[in-house]
Amino acid sequence: MADGSARRAFIGSFTAAGGPGIVTAAVAPDTGALTCLSGTAGLPDPSYLAVAPDGETLYAVSETDRGAVAAYRVKGDRLEQAGPPVSVDGSGPTHLSLFAGHVLTANYGSGSVTAVPVRADGTLAPAASGVLRHTGSGPHVHRQQGPHAHQVQPDPSGRWAVSVDLGTDSVRVCALRDGRLELHREIALRPGSGPRHLAFHPDGEHAYVVNELTPTVTACRWDAATGSVQPLTETQVLPAAPAGDAYPSGIAVSPDGRFLWTATRGEDVLSTFAVDGGRLRLLGTVPCGGRWPRALTEHAGFLYAANEHSGRVVWFAVDPDTGLPHRRGSVEVPAVSCVAFG
Repeated sequence: MADGSARRAFIGSFTAAGGPGIVTAAVAPDTGALTCLSGTAGLPDPSYLAVAPDGETLYAVSETDRGAVAAYRVKGDRLEQAGPPVSVDGSGPTHLSLFAGHVLTANYGSGSVTAVPVRADGTLAPAASGVLRHTGSGPHVHRQQGPHAHQVQPDPSGRWAVSVDLGTDSVRVCALRDGRLELHREIALRPGSGPRHLAFHPDGEHAYVVNELTPTVTACRWDAATGSVQPLTETQVLPAAPAGDAYPSGIAVSPDGRFLWTATRGEDVLSTFAVDGGRLRLLGTVPCGGRWPRALTEHAGFLYAANEHSGRVVWFAVDPDTGLPHRRGSVEVPAVSCVAFG
């Protein structure tokens, strides 16, 4: 649950790289420490996870060429698959979220977003006509030859589905009508920036996009009434030019809206920013505690970095006054890709 009372964490991993599938872990509320309890294999490459609001069902993508999504019942310390995986009619789903009675997936390989219906019992129905295919490209020769949807999530008002496309340098705002995603508006970001993930501010009026192809964060104004994104400023995530490709990945905003954090894989660091609406100020960076931090999750005053190449989840306590993270512990999970709480 999202109120800080979660006692379970769920850790995704890449089975093709030796990961255990989905790991269930206990959460120590005082220290943020994770203790692995059980593993659930069978679904290939469950790289991204989402927990239903009631905490009783977990959803996972299968990030493969024949992309799929699966549902699991949370049974104490273990998971029980709830029906067979459902095709997303797209390849390489990298992200999923819950929206208006559906699971939405962002399919990186095919450059599309899929709406998979959720039945009353939490199981999944076939996607049918719920696929929105992106079009377009960008100036990066190797990474932007076509669309690459990397993330999709509801906006704070619950009215819109917002997707981020690395291949087209854009954010798309969609509505869901009768199980069909309909494009409402596409907003262009700076060409070649390669937007990867977006995080909303608690005020519901701002959003922040971490860019993978240039190590920056784009601060935007969000208008839920009109379903529009207005880019305002762009801020470097590193204090100096990186030695090579930086590849920023995860982004998170503190519950009080004062701080923002990003993870950068090429430099293996976490960056902390002070937030003032549409302006960000870099406060500093700290080592991520491993190699290749693929995802970054904030939960109950702690940050969790999923360090894919070193196979380690590292957690940090966040100083409530400065926003700076301080390493507190780690747990080994080979080929780890994300951490979700419920």
